[in-house]
Amino acid sequence: MNKSELIDHIAKQADISKAAAGRALEAVVGGIRTSLKKGAPVTLVGFGTFTVGKRAARTGRNPRTNQPIKIKAAKIPKFRAGKALKDFVN
Repeated sequence: MNKSELIDHIAKQADISKAAAGRALEAVVGGIRTSLKKGAPVTLVGFGTFTVGKRAARTGRNPRTNQPIKIKAAKIPKFRAGKALKDFVN
């Protein structure tokens, strides 16, 4: 399912216009982004938890030249599915 299909699904289920569904989806995604940017986790009970993980700096290799390169530390978003979502899928 892509974003436009998700907007169609939200509009149909909530009996609202596609424009309103698009704004609602953008508001949810924006809220999650803002919270993660601050370093705070987002927990949707029954769905899952979005968190920010840290990846340490490390040394990698350039595949063309085989020279070592430094890869700097980074923050990465993570998602852990909740029990209800896992049970629903299985």
